[in-house]
Amino acid sequence: MKLYNDAKTYDNHSPSVVTIGTFDGVHIGHKKIIDRLIEAANRDNLESVILTFFPHPRMVLQKDTNIKLINTIDERIQILEKTGLDNLVIHPFTTEFSRLTAKEYVEQMLVDTLNIRHVIIGYDHRFGRNRNSNITDLASFGIQNNFTVEEISKQDIDDVAVSSTKIREALLEGDITKANKYLGYNFMLTGKIVKGKELGRKLEYPTANLYIKEEYKLIPKRGVYVVKSQINNKTYFGMMNIGNNPTVNGQHQTIETHFFDASFNLYEKKIQIEILKRIRDEKKFNSLEDLKTAMQEDEDFSREYINSMV
Repeated sequence: MKLYNDAKTYDNHSPSVVTIGTFDGVHIGHKKIIDRLIEAANRDNLESVILTFFPHPRMVLQKDTNIKLINTIDERIQILEKTGLDNLVIHPFTTEFSRLTAKEYVEQMLVDTLNIRHVIIGYDHRFGRNRNSNITDLASFGIQNNFTVEEISKQDIDDVAVSSTKIREALLEGDITKANKYLGYNFMLTGKIVKGKELGRKLEYPTANLYIKEEYKLIPKRGVYVVKSQINNKTYFGMMNIGNNPTVNGQHQTIETHFFDASFNLYEKKIQIEILKRIRDEKKFNSLEDLKTAMQEDEDFSREYINSMV
């Protein structure tokens, strides 16, 4: 897959078939659309292209700092790379870009830049300044500019929308099993390991403290989870706590993982952790001894769960 961080850099020598969207989560609903895109590209000897935008339009137009997305942009790229897509174009979304008229957007972005012959798009797709044009307008532009429009039905769009909404709700409720089912892969957290208070070390459960710089990344409900990660080309399992360590009156949310049967220094390393199963809510214990007992029970649960996977 070729990646373009600006549509202006796209190599448009070959005609293309394009779909447009956020594709947050790149979940099972999205994958149906991507499969359709790739199938059309193969059938008509075209380049398959996903056109998406970053930052999310709401971050720019509404200054929405509370928006939470299932994937960071890097995670989205990583997942899309595995789909068989030819080209991913991530165009910078700016206020200036949002002011393009529908005609300017179609001619400059789709026709001149992406060299489209076919576009696969949702029945409810809106585009152009103030989002005032629809799929009927796009079909008219297609007649004028020599490209065809294929509509994604209401049912398929609803499936995509419902899946995205359900995934976010499931993660916020701590239902990682449901979220992973809709995603078609394990929900992940990606970040850098930084120094923490080293409480886990005192309890004989040293932890890796994950810092995620992308504030828009959705973090699941606080609690303890079974996780796995690829570190130094080897799979390690462990347990993760998302919360503020109420037993020691912690004030800030942390994401701490204890990896089983592992001994390595991860400070300053970037790692990705997949969340497999929720164990329990975060609790405030009466003493560190009670906390350590609970962690031993969490480890027993985790190891049993991991063994059941094999």
